[in-house]
Amino acid sequence: MAFRSNASATIPATNPLRPLFWRKAQNRLVQTISVIALILAIGAMLWILGTIFSRGGDALSWAFLTNPSKPYGLPNNGIANALLGTLMITTTASAIAIPIALAAGIGLSEFGKQSRFANLMRFCINVMMGVPSILIGLFVYILWVVPQKSFSGFAGAIALAILMIPVITRTTEDMLRMVSDHLREAALALGCSRYQMIVQIVCKSARNGLVSGILLAVARVAGETAPLLFTALFANTWPREFFSNPTANIPVLITESTTNSPFEAMHQIGWGAALVIALIVLLINIVAKTCFREPKK
Repeated sequence: MAFRSNASATIPATNPLRPLFWRKAQNRLVQTISVIALILAIGAMLWILGTIFSRGGDALSWAFLTNPSKPYGLPNNGIANALLGTLMITTTASAIAIPIALAAGIGLSEFGKQSRFANLMRFCINVMMGVPSILIGLFVYILWVVPQKSFSGFAGAIALAILMIPVITRTTEDMLRMVSDHLREAALALGCSRYQMIVQIVCKSARNGLVSGILLAVARVAGETAPLLFTALFANTWPREFFSNPTANIPVLITESTTNSPFEAMHQIGWGAALVIALIVLLINIVAKTCFREPKK
């Protein structure tokens, strides 16, 4: 049976240049929007840092860093007690949050990848990451401060630990999932127990990412003010009674000096304290990005 070509059937004419032109135009548009957004973000960051440096630089001195805070009018006013209180609160919060968050991240990554309970936990962690920090402070105020009938640095550490746990948990799970399953299978095939495989192979392979996530979580909570207003509050004394009395800290000192005082000298102290906490957070971020980054292959 012979087939005749249909001369009337023609292939519709197409213009290959038109789709290519629109693709290039869309690509240029997206690139332009991305560059503009990057410039705005960097510009805002430089503006904030420049303002803090210009207004707080004059307050920095050795006496400013070594003398405790005092009421207005007293000489040799500084931030040493607030700096020590912030260090104590942040260290205690890290000691509470890091073991819990690491264990939760390992459990989600290694034991509950697709279970309903693990999915529920991931949903709760994502919700906790979006909860305003002031609500965490109010929660700890009702849970701890009211029954104890006193503000304390330990209450502030509990609030900051709650903020750190979802960040470290999520980072831990993501970092462990990036480890190849071939390493897990090889470790089990060589006779390692599951505990040895997780601790000595998987966690060791992802240690740079785990440490980076921990440092970034610490940097995030180091400057939190709202939770500490409901928990640690502030005191112009050295933090000797960390578990039972209000504890001096840098974030609340900045708030009290810059917004609740009409005196320019106190404003200068607040800007100096803001510069100190900004430098600490910036240093933590630099360490996390440089010392623990993955080597180039």
